[in-house]
Amino acid sequence: MYRGRAYNEVKVGDSFETTMTLTETHIVMGAGLFGDFNPLHVNQRVAEQSRYGTRIAHGYLTTSFMAAQLGMVFHGTAIAYLEHTSRFTAPVRAGDTLTITWTVGALEDKPKHQGGIVSLAGLCINQEGEKVAEAEAKMLIAENPPR
Repeated sequence: MYRGRAYNEVKVGDSFETTMTLTETHIVMGAGLFGDFNPLHVNQRVAEQSRYGTRIAHGYLTTSFMAAQLGMVFHGTAIAYLEHTSRFTAPVRAGDTLTITWTVGALEDKPKHQGGIVSLAGLCINQEGEKVAEAEAKMLIAENPPR
């Protein structure tokens, strides 16, 4: 069975990267899931008249993709996702290929929890190399028991 990184397997400066293409289906399903039917997301005619010229993805769709990567990096070792803040710097559209990179910035031992807090900085760029979002996250991660 796949197991992600444990607290004692990461160090400050480690980076994790993934790439995925956001599709029209992601935006439509996101609107239904989030209950956010803002015309910028779901109405092409209205969105064409906006500053963006077309429909754009929900910001929380972008940040959810970012957070999901950490769920996979720490699969089976994550105790809690403690904090997540995001800043959106450019619109994301259907067809954009997003590269998400998280870098470990700090580690805080938590012996009571047999692990520690991993603080990370995230960056999301599109296929043009344009930064579309940045984030910070903190996760409580278990350490591997000694073998």
